[in-house]
Amino acid sequence: MSVPARTLEAPATSRVDSLALRHALAQFPQGVVAVGAEVNGSPEAIIASTFTVGVSLEPPLVTLAVQHDSSTWPKLQSSGSELGISVLGRDQYGLCRQIASKDRANRFTGVGYQLHGSALLLEGVPMWLRTRIYDQVRAGDHDIIVLEILDLDFTEDAAGLVFHQHEFKTLTPLS
Repeated sequence: MSVPARTLEAPATSRVDSLALRHALAQFPQGVVAVGAEVNGSPEAIIASTFTVGVSLEPPLVTLAVQHDSSTWPKLQSSGSELGISVLGRDQYGLCRQIASKDRANRFTGVGYQLHGSALLLEGVPMWLRTRIYDQVRAGDHDIIVLEILDLDFTEDAAGLVFHQHEFKTLTPLS
């Protein structure tokens, strides 16, 4: 039995409070990634929990949302055609904080990484993707970046770092 579609009238302006929305969306756990590239001979990266997998298998696409006021994204965007996506593991909270630090001079101090073209891929992560920008869409105070996957590597059964309820966490199996 099919259910007929309903059309709801949208309010003229949103009645959703941005702080309430931020807290509501924090109830949804999200993985944490480092998006990186070599820019003018130096490593650059941003940390994001707005990474979405499974957008498309043909072509292989993922998405990322980046705030308009990011000072690092324009550098990454202009770095060349390739970006690295490093999915952070459950034990990489310190690495996450270091790369996200406002201390730009020390973000990569002691951090192992490899370059594949301009794509910067962190060592020791459970999964990495070498990507290139496929499309970009302006959406409110963010840009949605569609990335085409060029290459990947992953470790089976590795636990990722998760951002949930405004905290970094790990997942454990239900048993």
